[in-house]
Amino acid sequence: MLLTLVILNLPGRTTARFKLGIGSLFLPLFGLAGSTQQLAGAAGDAALPRRELLKQNEALLRKNQQLQLQALQAQEMAGENARLRQLVGWRAQTSWNLKLARVVLREPENWWRSVQIDLGSRDGLQVNLPVLTTEGLVGRVASVGLTRSQVVLLGDPNCKVSARVENQARDLGIIGAAGPLETEFVELGYLSKNASLKPAQKVVTSGEGGIFPPGIPIGQIVDIQPVDYGSRIEARVKLAANLNALEEVWVKLP
Repeated sequence: MLLTLVILNLPGRTTARFKLGIGSLFLPLFGLAGSTQQLAGAAGDAALPRRELLKQNEALLRKNQQLQLQALQAQEMAGENARLRQLVGWRAQTSWNLKLARVVLREPENWWRSVQIDLGSRDGLQVNLPVLTTEGLVGRVASVGLTRSQVVLLGDPNCKVSARVENQARDLGIIGAAGPLETEFVELGYLSKNASLKPAQKVVTSGEGGIFPPGIPIGQIVDIQPVDYGSRIEARVKLAANLNALEEVWVKLP
């Protein structure tokens, strides 16, 4: 009480200086309190509701998936363009009248031995035209529709090919049916028991039979085995063309 009476009886100038000193002592505390309120307000403004964050995260995931899909599509287009450039370059090197076709369907009950292509009678196709790739013979046209045709592949019982072995004896045989699970191999039969066959010898079409022109690669010999108690021999041939991965094929027109 005595201190209060003394302060109240001080001169006006002295009282003002005393108030200024007391205010200076509490000013940092007032500033700290103000800063704390500003930081809390800023943090409140920056924080987003959980629902909004989840929505933004979902949008980013969708965008990422779209970009991945676009990258895959670009990669597929690049591969297709490379294949088409190779096909066009190969086409320019041959004198045959060829037409490019796409494989659009495989027969479910005969998956590896028959395919459908997107060319038909309106494109000039007819039965028994040879079908091939840049690697070698694929098969022949078995039936023709207006816009599509069915192709029987090598190894199918309905696709027999007269073949010649590229050796000194130029042995002749017939490419016939293969085992149901041997999609990469066919049998070369009707060979003479004296045929001089060896593994790695190349096999091509002989030109006999009137369907396949001579010289189309078929594959190469893998192994030889005698049949019918040694009265003749057969050879297993690994196909040059990959029948499991057909996407585009050439049809040899008349």
